[in-house]
Amino acid sequence: MTTVLNQFDRLPKGLSENLADALSRIASVAQELSYVISMGDLGDELQQKTFINADGDDQKPLDVYADEAYLEAMSNSSIKLYASEEQEKVIDLGGNGSLALAIDPLDGSSNIDTNVSIGSIFSIRAIPDDTGITDDDFTKIFLSPASSQLAAGYVIFGPQTVLVFTVGKGILVYTLDRAQKIFIESKKEFRIPADTKEYAINASNARHWEKRMKNYIDDSIAGKSGPRGIDFNMRWVASLVAETHRILSRGGIFIYPSDSREGYSKGRLRMVYECAPIAFLIEQAEGAATDCCDRILDLSVEELHQRTPFAFGSKNEIARLQAYNDLPDAEVSPLFRKRGLFDS
Repeated sequence: MTTVLNQFDRLPKGLSENLADALSRIASVAQELSYVISMGDLGDELQQKTFINADGDDQKPLDVYADEAYLEAMSNSSIKLYASEEQEKVIDLGGNGSLALAIDPLDGSSNIDTNVSIGSIFSIRAIPDDTGITDDDFTKIFLSPASSQLAAGYVIFGPQTVLVFTVGKGILVYTLDRAQKIFIESKKEFRIPADTKEYAINASNARHWEKRMKNYIDDSIAGKSGPRGIDFNMRWVASLVAETHRILSRGGIFIYPSDSREGYSKGRLRMVYECAPIAFLIEQAEGAATDCCDRILDLSVEELHQRTPFAFGSKNEIARLQAYNDLPDAEVSPLFRKRGLFDS
């Protein structure tokens, strides 16, 4: 295993050498991407043509650049298996690594031209010693329940470059000190308030939602005069990392439901390298994360790039959203009418 320079002022005690190596390599690439992204139109990486990736989404040159940077950084490391939004299949890096990395190299890159915060999302799993999995079937490592993650996190490239991760013992937050070229621990903990008056959803898709989702949002929009009796704020950044960082910082919920459009019936976000790692973080901050029905960390998938509906954030509001699924059809009433679930 090739040694990389330490990228942190300190890491938590008891962290394994393999995890420390993987996190340091992610941090090293994050420093590189931070500089490239900050260059904007002055850099070559933004001047090239947009393509379509393996999953049918627009693939910007910076997506490819980020993917190649992470892939190169993981060679001769504790990471043996590499799965990415930008790669159709799992890549075996060879060597004797014991970990598997799933990553969205640059989430929210469609916002790069508008100078909105974007980021990288990652999930790390152990490669079991004795599972009968052959070299031709490494994908199975990433299909296991989301609760099998060893570590998960994201890097957000915004006014500051911040690396946030968990190894299942709370959340660690590091801010890049550009002068020292090192990530410095900058916040002791994130704790999501149980209650909130803020939600994030793309309301332009309301006509495509299921009836219960429409009614949840309608009741929220109704404010104090509606059945909720609360005035809500709405946010929508269209950058999962930015939405996550806001919710970890001050609470709220994020919802990306399934809908009736072609290709959206099973949601749009990917379980393995988007929803699973975010769910791990959110629960470590005392929040909740579901597929709008079931707890994300209890779920497994059948395909590497499988999509899912996603809702996460303040746990009481996620429970309230879930309660709409439990209402009988007769109680899912038109806009602004009292529902039996909320009658005092």
